[in-house]
Amino acid sequence: MADDRRRVRAGRFGHGHDPSREPMMAGSFRYVTPVPARTATGRTAQVYAQLAEDFGMARMAVFLTLSPAEEVLAATWVTLRESLLAGAAPRTGKEVVALGVSLANQCTFCVAAHTTLLHATGDHRLGESIARGEVPADPGHAALLAWARSPGAARPYPDALAPEYVGTALTFHFINRIASALLTENLMPANLQKFRLVRSVGGRAMAGPARRQAVPGAGLPLIAGLPARAEPGWAGGAPAGTAYATLKAVAEAGGDLLSGPARAAVTRAVAGWDGAHPPMGAAWLDEPLAGLPAGDRAGARLVLLTAFAPYRVTDADVAAWRGSARTDEDLVRLCAFGAILATAHVEARITAAGGGGAGDRAGGGVVRSGAGVVPAEMTQGERS
Repeated sequence: MADDRRRVRAGRFGHGHDPSREPMMAGSFRYVTPVPARTATGRTAQVYAQLAEDFGMARMAVFLTLSPAEEVLAATWVTLRESLLAGAAPRTGKEVVALGVSLANQCTFCVAAHTTLLHATGDHRLGESIARGEVPADPGHAALLAWARSPGAARPYPDALAPEYVGTALTFHFINRIASALLTENLMPANLQKFRLVRSVGGRAMAGPARRQAVPGAGLPLIAGLPARAEPGWAGGAPAGTAYATLKAVAEAGGDLLSGPARAAVTRAVAGWDGAHPPMGAAWLDEPLAGLPAGDRAGARLVLLTAFAPYRVTDADVAAWRGSARTDEDLVRLCAFGAILATAHVEARITAAGGGGAGDRAGGGVVRSGAGVVPAEMTQGERS
């Protein structure tokens, strides 16, 4: 498994800079050429502007790599914004969830990013200890981490905060897969994010935006007019649910790039997934791809890799499907389809587990902490 964590994602921290004046991160992107901020128009330009304002980063590689597919870019950003950045739940607790999901998915890019962002919240030890495989001392943080890594467990927070915590978890199940499949190894130039001092300095540079609550719902105009699925029950009508319903619709539309039989085959495979990482090698792909015409297998293989093991996507996998006819937009949309299939599967596990409702119960049995309200019995996370 350690070998599977070989790619750390690309990016560069920069608060207060004009993204249109910065050079593109030419070495960060594996397969697509992002839309530069200086030439971006319409919805893409609006996303870039809000990203810089609300996240405190002039450039963010995950969103840049989505930029050839404008609708996927906007829906992904707004889902992140309305769950992680806005709302009543403490940002630190939501960053613990994002980090826990990223650890579970072996997304070393996102692990480094959210370790750094926990520095930005002011808790300089928390992210470092989680990344080392330790259980947080705060019982609320420990419970959130355990839930993030095992989404079938009961929710360790009040039902009223489900839009933020569930939304954050699902956002990063999706983003982890995009990052692992489409970006290169370095979160920062020369792999500098491996040094704690650099993570600390990067976090301090982003402290202002990280500690400033975004206005709920302000991202929704960026997805106005886009298709959407029914809003999820866990969201209770909150903006995070509106954004996620849009993300599901626009990402699922990437399945149109497959033939009918190929789409059905990958959908069946994900429906039967047990949530575990597949074994090493490629033999696990044989069964779901069996029976598909040769011309359908490359696309179906790329979708399944993105869904189950995006850190194993290779140049050969992309080239076999893309050839000379597929565009950057096509590639982003196909990978988004694989990512949303897996994310929706996780969503079903979370929904089936139900809410703990801990914060809605009076009396004993709960622990109050900086993470919110958690059941007293859920005070230990998992060691990686």
